[in-house]
Amino acid sequence: MVPDATGLKLDPYLERIGYTGERRASLAGLDAIHLAHATSIPFENLDVLLGRPIHLDLHSLQQKLVAERRGGYCFEQNLLFAAGLVALGYLVTPLAARVMLNVERVLPRTHMALLVEVDGQQLLADVGFGAEGLLLPVPFVVSQPVKLLGRSYVIDQEVGRYVLRRLGGDAALSLYSFTLEPQLLVDYEVASYFVSTHPDSIFTQLLIAQRLSADVRYTLRNQDLTVNELGTVTTRTLADDDELLAVLASTFGLPFPAGTRFNYRRPAV
Repeated sequence: MVPDATGLKLDPYLERIGYTGERRASLAGLDAIHLAHATSIPFENLDVLLGRPIHLDLHSLQQKLVAERRGGYCFEQNLLFAAGLVALGYLVTPLAARVMLNVERVLPRTHMALLVEVDGQQLLADVGFGAEGLLLPVPFVVSQPVKLLGRSYVIDQEVGRYVLRRLGGDAALSLYSFTLEPQLLVDYEVASYFVSTHPDSIFTQLLIAQRLSADVRYTLRNQDLTVNELGTVTTRTLADDDELLAVLASTFGLPFPAGTRFNYRRPAV
């Protein structure tokens, strides 16, 4: 499947992510547009907690992430990103992955990543994994660590799958496993419906907002705000729902009307 870029309004998308570089496929261009998207559109699941459906058609993605300047989760982020890449001349293969981060059991394929081919090379691109995710694409070369803006990653090959890991400290952190089987939009629609509606999904239980830059990664999980600045991590708990709305607006660029309340699982008092 080649992602559909028909109907993409390229100028507003590039303006949304602040990309002003060349409009042709190149390795340097891929790095630049990947970084621009990853640092401009926050990861968030707020519509799920407001009882709103998640639509993955390109018109809806542009309306939400571009026109309304909202964020989204992996399917929304990477489908929009893939359309932008295709419009600029990149060869893109949509992939499905199983999240491995902080889990001890095998999960369904509920994550989306991209294999991008440009200038004779293949790279794993992904602007939708949140705080532990990529700011730049990883060259698709097995067992070859690469350092990207202060963080090191490696793609390992195991039986029947590849695994993306972040390196650091005493052990590698497994992020997700994937195969190279191309995915269709309907595959993502099924997975997205599961993660946005199933009671066991993290996205129906927790409020999550994440914003990345080259130096700082902000993560809001329910009312706990974590700031990771070049490896120095601080966490504080927000006082109430009003402060939550203020932080969403000021830190994540996600303003909501006063009095908005999100339906997430709150700790027992």
